[in-house]
Formats: sequence, C-alpha cells, structure tokens
Amino acid sequence: MDEFQLIAIFLFILFLLLGTGIWVGLALLGVAFVGMEMFTTRPVGDVMITTIWSASSSWTLTALPLFIWMGEILYRTRLSEDMFRGLSPWLGGLPGGLIHTNIVGCTIFAAVSGSSAATLTTVGKMSIPELRKRNYPEHLIIGTLTGAATLGLMIPPSLTLIVYGVTINESISKLFMAGILPGLVLATMFMGYVAIYSMVSKKFQPIPEPDMTFVEKVANSKFLIPVILLITTVIGSMYMGYATATEAAAFGVIGSLLLAASQGSLSWSTFTQSLMGATRTSAMIALILAGAAFLSLSMGFTGLPRALAEWISVLELSRFQLLMMLLVFYIIIGCFLDGISSVVLTMAVVEPMIRNAGIDVIWFGIFIVVVVEMAQITPPIGFNLFVMQGMTKHEMGYISKAAIPMFLIMILMVFVLIFVPELATYLPDNMKNINST
Repeated sequence: MDEFQLIAIFLFILFLLLGTGIWVGLALLGVAFVGMEMFTTRPVGDVMITTIWSASSSWTLTALPLFIWMGEILYRTRLSEDMFRGLSPWLGGLPGGLIHTNIVGCTIFAAVSGSSAATLTTVGKMSIPELRKRNYPEHLIIGTLTGAATLGLMIPPSLTLIVYGVTINESISKLFMAGILPGLVLATMFMGYVAIYSMVSKKFQPIPEPDMTFVEKVANSKFLIPVILLITTVIGSMYMGYATATEAAAFGVIGSLLLAASQGSLSWSTFTQSLMGATRTSAMIALILAGAAFLSLSMGFTGLPRALAEWISVLELSRFQLLMMLLVFYIIIGCFLDGISSVVLTMAVVEPMIRNAGIDVIWFGIFIVVVVEMAQITPPIGFNLFVMQGMTKHEMGYISKAAIPMFLIMILMVFVLIFVPELATYLPDNMKNINST
C-alpha cells in the first residue's frame, strides 16, 4: 500500500469521526488507534498510554494554562475601556481616525492574552459601540476588528506558538521573540489599509473628535500604564533572559490579578470564573495535543511521513514552490479545522518536509501562524466570524465579506515573510541569553 492510499484511509477515518460530532482530540486518538491496528504489529494499548502520558507531562506545557488564565482574568477587567480612553486622543487625528483603536487595541491586548477570541471579545465590547456612535462605516469596524484580533495568535504570548513549539520540540521563548516583529508589521499593514480607505472612500464620514491639547492627551495616557507594565513584565523578562516562557506566564498571572484588584474587578466570583474558563480551554488543548502525539507516532510507525518527505524531494520543488503548496494546503484545511488542530494534525507530515528543504523551523512557525490566522476569518469554521456574529448579530456572509481585505493583507504578509525572512529570525538569532521553555 502506497502513501497516498494511507493518507486517504487516515483522512476518511478522521472526517468520519469528526462528522459524528466527536471532540477533535478523541478523533485524532481514534485515527491513530485504527492506523496502529491496521498497519503495524506494535501493541497499541501500551504505546497509546505511554505517548499520552509523555505528551501530557511536558514541563513546557505549563506555560499554556498560565497564559490562558492570564487572558481570562484580563477579559473580566476594565482593560478595554482604559485602552480606548488612553489610545483615542492619539489615534483620532490619524487618517482613518478611531478605527485604528481596533487595530492598536488588539495589538496591545494580544501581547497579554495569546487568544484570538479573547482579544476580539475584549476589544470589541468597548470599541464597537463607541465607533458606531461616531458614524464610522460598519463594515470597516467589523472587518478591522475581526482581522486584527488574529494578532492574538502571533504576538507573544501566543497559544498557537506554544502548541507548535511543543509539537516540534522547539524553544517557546525563541518562537515568542520571532513573532514580535512580524506581528507589528502586520498590524502596521492593517493600519495602512485603513488610512488609504479613509482617504479614497466617500462613505468615510465619521463625526470628528474634539480637539485636545498635548497635556490632555498625556493625561489620558495614564490609563495605558497598567497594561504597558504588564506587557513589559511578561515579554521583557523573556527578552532580557531573566525568565523562561513558563516563568513569564506566572509573572503575567500575578500581574493580571494585581491589575484586576486595583480596578476593583477582582472578586471571588470572577476569580473562580477565570480559573474554570482557563481549565476548560487548557483541557481541550491538552486532549488535542495528546491525540496529535499518538497520531504522529502512529504515522511514524507506518512510515508515512518519511515516504511523503521522499516524494516531495523527488518532485524537486524549490523552497518557494513548497511554501506555496503549504500555503494553499493550510488555507483549505483552515476552512474546516481551528488553528491549533490544524497545526498539531499536520506537523508529523510537514516537519520532515521543511527540515529536508532546509527551512528554518522558527521562521516556519511564524509562517504557519500567519496562515492559521487566515483560518480564523474564513468560513465555514472561522472562529472569529462566530464570535463577531454573536457580538453584532450580523449575518455570517456580511462579516466574511467585511473581513476579506484583512485576509488579503495576511496573504501579502506571507510573501513579505518569504522575501524578508529576517523579520522572524532577527530577534531569536540575536538573543543568546534566551531561555528555552
């Protein structure tokens, strides 16, 4: 049986299980179990137990629930309101006006959250009503917020980068550093689009903001101090080599608890809600990782990844051609799976390909995150689309159409990364003090 027949069987079983409504993690375990039983002579039960335990007991994984908990705590604070008050005086005078608060607000919250959905909800619950009151175009409000919220997947602490790093056994801290410059460049590209649209569109006629003196703008900036301190603590401790990703996550949890307490948002109810929310999300991701680890091992025993890597090498694709093939591949599967599932499901096959092609795994982590970001805003499974629909009650088609410019900008960002790889590799390559986990 050749590798394509094996792939067809694996995919058939996977989509059959997913079609029944079973959890993604259990579906991955089921595919791996059937693959081991049908195509190997290994004792399936022992291998499965050992693999699940190894995948679940990794010390690197401790950063994941801590960063998720930090985001859950901040979601229940007045952080979004304070960010809007601090940012609006400075951004109101730019071409595009306060629409930029969507993008800058998402960029800032992404640096303390790690979750695209949490970023979208937190920033959106404050910015959408304020922008509507000022007569900004509805489709621009929806599109920029839906697209910019995906920065939560790239700008550290990124849950997707943690999962990618655990899956390929690479430094989480280096991956975090690699995501900073591309995340800022992508945010700048979003802002550039807003500026150009505001200058060429006749529909862009918002109510102008009242003039403020420089002293008044500086006074309003005090509302940004808490979140800037939190970002500095989390990212700065890793950047300076004082803390690993896991230790920085612990600092972030402590800082977010202090921030919530200082705002009067911390009660026993919000504390337990944030803890249970983090527990549910962490358990879901841990189950997916366990299933993916077993599937990777199962595929390894069948020889599928090696066979596919050899097939790709026979095709003699250039680095650019391989990346274009992977770009299309991830956009397609992103229409049906969430980002984390897409990463863990495919890494067993894709990792040998990129290593054989001489592609830097740190750089590829950022490449795959940009492509996975697209999956957040592509129907039918784009998670950000569902979150935005719940917040605005717009039809899915309207939200998807509003997000198309952001999707195209992300594709442009992929080509920027390909032709300027230093965006992703400069910081990790020049940070010798960086800790590994």
